[in-house]
Amino acid sequence: MLKPLNLDASAPWRSRFEAARIVNSDIATRNPRRGVVTSNKDGAYQLYAWDVPTGQLTQMTDFPTGKVGGTISADGERIYYLHDEGGDEIGHYHYKPISGGDPVDISPDMPAYASNYFTESFTGNHYGFAAANQFGFFIYVIDNVRGGEPLFRFESQSLSVGPLLSYNGEIAVIATTEKAKSLHFNLEAYDIQTGEKLGELWDGPGTSVQPVGFARRAGDMRFLATSSASGYPRPLIWNTRTNERFDLPVDDIEGDVTAWDWSEDGRLILLRQMHMAQSKLWLYDAESKQTTALNHPAGTYSKAYFSPDGTIYAHLSDATNAERIIELEMSGAFRRVVLDAAPDQSGIHPQSVTFSSGDGTPIQAWLYTPEGDGPFPTIVHTHGGPTGVQTNRYMPDIQAWIDHGFAFFTINYRGSTTFGKDFQDAILGNLGDLEVQDVVAGVHWVIDEGIAQPDMILKTGRSYGGYMTLQCIGKAPDLWAGGMAIVAIADWKLMYEDQAETLRGYQRALFGGSPDELPEAHKKSSPITYAEQVKAPLLVIQGRNDTRCPERQMEVYEAKLRGLGKQIEMSWYEAGHGAMTIEEQVRQMELMLRFAYRVLG
Repeated sequence: MLKPLNLDASAPWRSRFEAARIVNSDIATRNPRRGVVTSNKDGAYQLYAWDVPTGQLTQMTDFPTGKVGGTISADGERIYYLHDEGGDEIGHYHYKPISGGDPVDISPDMPAYASNYFTESFTGNHYGFAAANQFGFFIYVIDNVRGGEPLFRFESQSLSVGPLLSYNGEIAVIATTEKAKSLHFNLEAYDIQTGEKLGELWDGPGTSVQPVGFARRAGDMRFLATSSASGYPRPLIWNTRTNERFDLPVDDIEGDVTAWDWSEDGRLILLRQMHMAQSKLWLYDAESKQTTALNHPAGTYSKAYFSPDGTIYAHLSDATNAERIIELEMSGAFRRVVLDAAPDQSGIHPQSVTFSSGDGTPIQAWLYTPEGDGPFPTIVHTHGGPTGVQTNRYMPDIQAWIDHGFAFFTINYRGSTTFGKDFQDAILGNLGDLEVQDVVAGVHWVIDEGIAQPDMILKTGRSYGGYMTLQCIGKAPDLWAGGMAIVAIADWKLMYEDQAETLRGYQRALFGGSPDELPEAHKKSSPITYAEQVKAPLLVIQGRNDTRCPERQMEVYEAKLRGLGKQIEMSWYEAGHGAMTIEEQVRQMELMLRFAYRVLG
């Protein structure tokens, strides 16, 4: 049963949102005493210069809507980031000197662009970035000393990522979807000085080769990548000079195996295994060709890399521990906390469960249940992406629902990563169909198991998970007491017209074409198509500056539901795709709690 609604300033759920988190980090390749981290320790996600030996953090950005992505220069003297307006993720790359001074625009003469990648070579002699606008995807490599016109330029109408630069920047690797025209990448290597295409890595139709990076040594042109040709991601080494390829012998490891980092001497490779949404780290020795499992602490590892001291730095979290950086011995044994987050929080740990979808496909999910006997009012959640996965990680909103007596059921639907290529690719070209089948089957499972009270089930999710919320309440309207969608997709066609070019490329890859090329597929996959079938009241929380899920398509959806006499509440906030400040995250949680208690009586 529902517990009393607790919105007090001292409510335990609030302290979990206020817990400091370290969500990203990197260390300068030529100055290992300096690094960059992203943290919300001062109330919003911002970039911090990291003094690695002492752990001191110095705030470098102060965007009102937060800033997550940043890159430290090879010499550790400056931090690069995309300077945008209001979190819209469109602008110019700037750098800010760590020693002090004003930010510098590195591309002042270019029109504003969307971007998902910036890098420097290991020596820092070259930098490169991707820029997308209405004319396509552009990738540049520029001399870091002389500046001026790019040394190298790549252009494509298809989703493309890069450049990944060799040690001295002689070679650039580009990942592009040009061959597949879907969400499958092939790699291309180019000589920076001549522009000559040196080689290509592709495993044929239906496969994807994902880039990782070059070895960290001068003259070493080995490049780490991951291929899905076997049905699961598997790591490989590609020599970009000779075009030779070596697939790491890891077939005896279950699930996805991806490469994460090279050791400085080029001998060891750090691997992550993901099986049934759970992570484990491994080491591969390129000389002995042996793979060793690390005996490390349990939890979800979101990033790990070799440290300057010959150990491993890893980002670790779980249901009650916010993400922090820990140091591991090469055996995996815990050594120390490098950068701590907030103290451990109280809460419930989840159980990994599996149920069968409507066609018999096994679906993994995480189940959180409060104390006491069921059935409980239940939140059914879907993650964003779709190319993502829900793991046992720190999510304060889950624990807020548990505090109030709800069960929380989060489903890794088809389209999720880490369950194999066929599982991930099953939805391509037909979005919002199999995923809904999986969610519906999950709802029936939690009811049959005596966990969920059938008339008190709410659907929620963010981004693609928000899209799934709108799609579920339209296509399976009898299952829900209400829906709560955050930064959601309501109309794929209108969204395509307004969104950033990086996301247009991603959308074309998901569908296999644009809305003009595939109008029926986009219509079939849009929640607005099923507006008349909606029965449950709906809360939508959307960002005014969101260029991933822009505002107009949601305004049209809201107007259609209101015109049909449906119950919809809209809450707009002045930022982009996601709340980066603790204050806004808490406000949204309050809105959802109030909504849930209102619709459930």
